Amino acid sequence: MVKVVKRRKQQPDLIPRQIEQPKRCALCHREVMHITRHHLIPRSKGGTEVVDLCVPCHKTLHSFFSNRTLLNELHTVESLRQEPEIARYLEWIRKQPDRTIRVARRRDKR
Repeated sequence: MVKVVKRRKQQPDLIPRQIEQPKRCALCHREVMHITRHHLIPRSKGGTEVVDLCVPCHKTLHSFFSNRTLLNELHTVESLRQEPEIARYLEWIRKQPDRTIRVARRRDKR
């Protein structure tokens, strides 16, 4: 019996991306290399106004709050900053370098 060994395909040489200019997160004000767009009023509710957020801030918002809460209570950057949970988070995140930050899902979303 002949044993067949499958070989993994070799990945082509990775082409390095050109370094972009750092961008500033509208919520935490850190300079970061990757920005995501957050709809202040959820798209599902007809929102069109967006702000640029770093990935950890964006993931944290959607981890902490439901779209309903974001629509009814937290539809401005200032209202987000004044929320006690987010204020504590911002105090911490501002000290962090631009790196991958794991955001855990919360079971008790508001």
